[in-house]
Amino acid sequence: HRYSSASTVSPQPPFTVETNDSATNEIRNIASHLDRLESKALSSQRVVLSEEKTDYMQKLAFCAKLDRALDRRMSSQDAAMRPHAKNTAANER
Repeated sequence: HRYSSASTVSPQPPFTVETNDSATNEIRNIASHLDRLESKALSSQRVVLSEEKTDYMQKLAFCAKLDRALDRRMSSQDAAMRPHAKNTAANER
């Protein structure tokens, strides 16, 4: 077992937390796998958008989501449009 210490803002002495070496090894293993997932060649090809272009893309994505939501809403409507029945009381006057 290994002991880690972490300082706190309070004037109390730092507390220690007992950590298991297998947990530490597992975290290191996960970190190494995440590092392998990041391709250096692909990272160099990534595009960095300007603030204006980012704003435009966000608006475009929002409009696409809104269109899909409205399409779903309108396609699931089961009400039939019928001509209004004439009010007989209004016709009698």
